[in-house]
Amino acid sequence: MYELIQVAENTFCIESPSKIGIFRESEHEVYLIDSGNDKDAAKKILKHLEQHQWHLKAILLTHSNADHSGGARYLRERTSCPVYASDAECDFIRHPALESSFLYGGFPCKFLRNKFLMAPTCEAEPLSKASLPPGMETLDLPGHFFGMTGFRTPDGVWFLADCMGGEHILDKYHIFFMYDVAEYLNTLDRIEELSGNCFIPSHAPILETPIPLARQNREKVHEVLNLLTELCREPLQFEEILKRVFDHYALHLDFNQYVLVGSTIRSCLSYLCDTESLSAEFKGNRLLWKTTR
Repeated sequence: MYELIQVAENTFCIESPSKIGIFRESEHEVYLIDSGNDKDAAKKILKHLEQHQWHLKAILLTHSNADHSGGARYLRERTSCPVYASDAECDFIRHPALESSFLYGGFPCKFLRNKFLMAPTCEAEPLSKASLPPGMETLDLPGHFFGMTGFRTPDGVWFLADCMGGEHILDKYHIFFMYDVAEYLNTLDRIEELSGNCFIPSHAPILETPIPLARQNREKVHEVLNLLTELCREPLQFEEILKRVFDHYALHLDFNQYVLVGSTIRSCLSYLCDTESLSAEFKGNRLLWKTTR
């Protein structure tokens, strides 16, 4: 774990629970793509930089989720490098309580104020062309979170963040976090059309082509949507829907899974409602979801 792998002439990847990219702009200057999940991960990143005598010019964050931004503050304090992310994600990076509050739908109780959901606060600036090394490209990857960004290095290596879950995640957990289901599916379509030398999702092996994994993710999304329409053939409240989804996949509910999977299921219900596959009705002071056909 945290092994440094050279994937192209000037592009490297650090193997970790959430993959970290390094682009070498010159002999001694590098850009980091994501920062690991916490201070310990940041220390391992810094060790690689020191061993290669690399100066960290900037951190480019794909998005604000703690497993991607958790090491940014430590690295920024140690190297004085700037941190960049899309405009919407900057707000979450500066104010990490927003993530657990958004997921929970209110002030998060103590069980949700943890490093898995809340990274250390860090100053961040909006990503722009001027903040990138020459030849690096960005791609908006909507659907997973509010403003996720992918990066293509001049070597033709794509860092695709969380637009796809790895096969092992889909097999074990079945539900990969989504904020906007329609945009998530659209992003999978765009991913299949990309050209490049290799593709690096944050939670999957390095790929020669993203097409098979994108299709697996699309199939899993539709599997979950179909499951919800079947469950809601009788009118159900959200909590009962969530319980039946966890029972169906033999998953274990805890606070983190309650907000992460729960938020995703709510997004799926919104998608099915917007596409008129589900109806939503208040009855006896309860919100009930019901399949329409």
